[in-house]
Amino acid sequence: MTRIIITGACGKMGKVIASVVAARDDCEVVAGVDKYNDNTCAFPVYATLNEVNEKADVVIDFSNPSLLDDLLSYCKANSTAVVIATTGYDECEKKKIADASNDIPVFFTYNMSIGINLLASLAKKAVNVLGNDFDIEIVEQHHNQKIDAPSGTALMLADAISEEFDKPMKYEYDRHSKREKRTKDEIGIHSIRGGTIVGEHEIIFAGRDENITLSHSARSKEVFAVGAVNAAVFMSDKTAGMYDMGELVK
Repeated sequence: MTRIIITGACGKMGKVIASVVAARDDCEVVAGVDKYNDNTCAFPVYATLNEVNEKADVVIDFSNPSLLDDLLSYCKANSTAVVIATTGYDECEKKKIADASNDIPVFFTYNMSIGINLLASLAKKAVNVLGNDFDIEIVEQHHNQKIDAPSGTALMLADAISEEFDKPMKYEYDRHSKREKRTKDEIGIHSIRGGTIVGEHEIIFAGRDENITLSHSARSKEVFAVGAVNAAVFMSDKTAGMYDMGELVK
């Protein structure tokens, strides 16, 4: 039985994760962490990780990048694996996550959906087939409450695509500020925020007289919660190191 702590337990994703865990018999939520406890959870909820009394195998983090230091400190002090599903980290914070993996098992991905990770694989394949003859644009859509833009998933897709080129690619976020032709070493990334859109990602390969589009549509937050719980169970017996969806879906 995998024992789980959820950070951000009273948020929308935290509650979906708790409901997914409740429907399984191979894991359980032993505690939650949330500054704003609404007293609706079926497990104890603490304001900070340091207040947690229960022993856990894994922490699932769906909170905020500002809490990263406390998260990593707790996990290292308690030799606890962590599944990091929060987005919006800068390069310095990503380095902290990578450094922590020297001491504890860390599962880090920009998107917990298996479908999105398949999309990244298909995009890499497309680059190898299409070569440099197609311009690449990424369009991502999310709800109007999402703070970071572009989404971490859009950046993950762009990074996956860039790995397939033998030259550096540059990400273009804002075309209105310059008047010049598009260059071949660009990947355009565009963000849309509105309504209650859960998550839409589209990769456009635009060539001469033909376009190829790869897309993924998330219809509910449950797809991310299922992935996060699967990752937590997967991580419960792992040694220190960095893990991602690639290991989970092998």
